Formats: sequence, C-alpha cells, structure tokens
Amino acid sequence: MKAVFECPRCGNTNPIYIGYKNGKPYCRMCIGFKGAMVTPSPNVPKPVRLSLGYRLSKDQKELSDKVMSNFDNGIDTLVYAVCGSGKTEISYGVIAKAMSEGKKVGFALPRRDVVIELFFRLKDAFPDNRIVAVYGQHSSTLTGDCIVLTTHQLYRYPNYFDLLVMDEIDAFPFKGNEVLIRFYKKALKGHCVMMSATPSKTILKEFSAPGHDILKLRTRFHKKPIPVPVIKIRPFFLKNFAMVSDLKRFVANKKQVFVFVPTVELSKKTYEFLSRFVKKGEFVSSKKPNRDQVISDFKKGRYSYLVTTAVLERGVTVKDLQVIVYGADNSIYDSAALIQIAGRVGRKKDAPSGEVIFYADRKTEEMEKTVREIEFCNRFL
Repeated sequence: MKAVFECPRCGNTNPIYIGYKNGKPYCRMCIGFKGAMVTPSPNVPKPVRLSLGYRLSKDQKELSDKVMSNFDNGIDTLVYAVCGSGKTEISYGVIAKAMSEGKKVGFALPRRDVVIELFFRLKDAFPDNRIVAVYGQHSSTLTGDCIVLTTHQLYRYPNYFDLLVMDEIDAFPFKGNEVLIRFYKKALKGHCVMMSATPSKTILKEFSAPGHDILKLRTRFHKKPIPVPVIKIRPFFLKNFAMVSDLKRFVANKKQVFVFVPTVELSKKTYEFLSRFVKKGEFVSSKKPNRDQVISDFKKGRYSYLVTTAVLERGVTVKDLQVIVYGADNSIYDSAALIQIAGRVGRKKDAPSGEVIFYADRKTEEMEKTVREIEFCNRFL
C-alpha cells in the first residue's frame, strides 16, 4: 500500500493536489509560496515599555486582563467584539507580557494595507522594542520582538510563535482558505488570540471547546451607539441621483465619505458618474496601482470622498466618516461584510456618530440582519 504523502509545508494530504516530478511527490496546493523560512532561536527576556498615551476603558481593561490570564493558563482566546470597540488595544497587554518573557510574538492579518497601518501603531505603542512588518515585497527582515505579517507569510514560520494574535479572521482571503489555515496551525507553537466582530459559526464552535474561551464586548470604547444603517430602496436612475444628493449633503457639511460598491469595474464607473456632480473625489480597488497614496491623501483631507471596493471594508479609521453602500443587495454583501462596512462610522471618541446608507433595488435578509445585529448591540449601552 502506497504511503500517504503529507506536505511538510502546509500539511496537505489530498492526492488531488499532489504531483510527482522525477518520481518524487510535491504539493501543488502551496507551490506558489516560496522564500526564506525562519528557525526559532532561544527565548530571551527583554524590557518592554507600553506607551499608549490614554487609558483603556473599564471593559477593555477587564478583557485585556482576562486575555493575559488565559495565555498564562494555556487557553486560546477569541475576542468577539463590535467594530470600534478597540480590539487591537485589548491585545497590547498580552503582547507586552509575551515580549517581556522573550517569547516569539506574531500579529497576523489577511490584508497588506492593514498590516502596514498596524505596524506603525505597534511601533508607537512599544517604542523600545523591535517591531517588524512582513508582507509581499517586504520580507528582507523576518525576525523581531513582534512580527506583524499577512496570513500569507505565516508559511515562513513553522512551529515558531509562542503567541499569535490574529485579527479579521473572517475576512478574505483567510476565510475558508485551507492553505492559509494550515499555515496558521503549523506556525502556532504556543497559544493564540483571535479577534473578530463577525466570527463564523465554525470559529464560535471551535472556541466553545475545552481549552478555549470566548470574550464578548458589545459596546464601543466611547460608549456611544453604533450608527444604524438606513435602507433606501430606489429604482436605478432614482438611486443614482439620490446618492448624488446624499453625497453633496455630506460634502457641504465637510464630512468625508466612503462610497462602497461591490465590484472593481463598478468602482471606476461609479466614480466617473459621481465626479460629474461632486468634485474632490477618487476611487480605489485592489487593482488600483497607487491606492496606498490615494488612501493616504484621503486621510490627509485631500479628497472629500472615495468610491471603494471591499479593500476599505476593514482596518481603516477616519474621523467623522460617513458611508454609502451602493448596491447593498448584491450577493457579495453578507451581513458580516455589511456590519464591517457600517463599523467604519463613528469610531472616534470626539466624532462618535454619523450616517450609514444602504442603497438597493430590493431589501435583502442580509441587510435586515445587519440592522438587527447593530440594534441588538446598542441595547448593551
């Protein structure tokens, strides 16, 4: 009987994805992942100074302490917290603890844009420690006190991390990706802290098992309501011009706006239409070559609005932002995506409110579920 081949990199044993060259097996599932691998070095304790410049809220502090206690006791933790609750800050305590003990610490996210933003936040929070970022075309330095990386880069770290924090676990491309999930499992030597505002049923079931814990936070750190989306059902032409009217109103009140659309093609078309009526706009998508610069310019106030695909669905905080979703009834928008999009609004303590508008041809269960979930969370205030 022929022995089952297990890929030493991703753990795949499915014969459909196993090829043979010169009689030797290789894995086609992870063949595209090539690059230097990291071998763990001995753990060396080091000084750590956490510099936040503000205090955690009572709820954040309680969860932070619980996460640290779980880590000490060998328990994996899921932080199930609403958008804008300050999940990242909740993880700082356990990161500081693990680094001070010399343990290998990683913070993984599915998207490069968010990795870059988090890298700078962690550098500010831990000024005396070596924080490194690892993502595509940025992998010359692979080790540090805390490694911020895309989930794609986890293949470089087999049996490496004593603490692995993972955010946006329900997001593309990590969600449902067998290869990336295997990389995560093979990289984890110790224990994990996973974070999400919209965890899947599979994740909730996994963290309900012994040796796991689910910590819930239903309110934002500033204790203000999460803006509830307003659903506007309009036929095609009326929808377009109603959107122009709302956009003009926001811009006249000096509010910046994200206009979400479901496809890359529609991002350019929608921008070209809107730009006839409202100036100082741009569009971004995964195909936009200079999107990092456009997003940076938007944050500096050089644009009044951005038409965007899902690339700005998560991990971006802009003060006093308003959101329009054009085509919210598209099948790409499940409730998890719509909750994340709505969660872009009202994230700042000094600008905790704002508007979220769903434009659609028809009302869907996913849109209604989004409204119900946000209204449910607001009851905890």
